[in-house]
Amino acid sequence: MKEQDLDGEWLTIGQLSQRSGITERNLRAYQARGLLPPPLVKARTGYYGPEHRARLELVKDLQAEGVKLETIKRLFDTTGGSTEQVLTFVRSLRALFGEPERAIVTAGELAERFGTDDPALLKKAERTGLLRKVDDDQYEEVLPQLTAAGASVVELGIPLDRSLDAAAKLLQHADGIAKLFVELFLDEVWKPFDASGRPDEGWPALHETVKDLSTLSTDALLAVVAHAVRERLDVVFGRDLARTVRTAKDAGTAQP
Repeated sequence: MKEQDLDGEWLTIGQLSQRSGITERNLRAYQARGLLPPPLVKARTGYYGPEHRARLELVKDLQAEGVKLETIKRLFDTTGGSTEQVLTFVRSLRALFGEPERAIVTAGELAERFGTDDPALLKKAERTGLLRKVDDDQYEEVLPQLTAAGASVVELGIPLDRSLDAAAKLLQHADGIAKLFVELFLDEVWKPFDASGRPDEGWPALHETVKDLSTLSTDALLAVVAHAVRERLDVVFGRDLARTVRTAKDAGTAQP
C-alpha cells in the first residue's frame, strides 16, 4: 500500500470510534459479523476509510429504523451497491405503517378519563400493551387511538375491565392479520424482486406496490370486520328473537 493511500481520510480504529460515536469493541464486533469491511493494514495498524464510515452510517440508520443486526448483515450480503435503496425502502415502510405520536399522561389523568383509579386496572393496561410506565405517576400511551377508543367504550357503560379484555384480544387478532399481509407481500412481491437481483429501476414500482398494499389491507380489514360484526349480530339477536317467540308461544299454549 502506498503512503498516500493513508492520507487524510484514513483513520485508526480509535479515531473512527471517536468520529462515529461507536465504541472500539462494537466496531470490532461489527467487523467480526461482516457488517464492516476489514481495514487496510499498514505496519500492523488497521486503517478505515470513507467506505467504512459510509457503511457505519448505514448500520446506524438501519438500526434507528428498527432493523436488527442479523437482517442488516443479510441486506449487505445481497444488495451490493443498492443498500441505500434498502434504507430508503425501510423508511418508507415505517412511514406508511408508522406508530402514532405517543403521549405521556399521569395516573390522575387516566383515572379521570376512565372513571377509576384502581391500580389493578392500570397494571392490566400495562400487560395489555396499551400503557408503558415511565415513573411512579406517569405513563406513556403506546396506542393512543386504541386508548381513546377504550375511553369511549367506557362512556357507553361497558366496564373498563371488559374493555381491556377486548383490547387484548383485538391486539392478538391484529398480529395474525398483520402476519398474513406481510407474508403475502414477502412471497408475492419481495421474493421475486429479490430473486431478480433488486434492480435499481425496480425500486419505484416496489414503493408503489407497498403503498397500494397499505390502502388495500386497510380497506379489506374494515370490510371483513364490518361483515363479521353484521353476521355475529344476526346470529346473536336471531337466537334471542327465536327464544322470545318460543317463550310467548309456550305462554299462550299454557293459557286455559
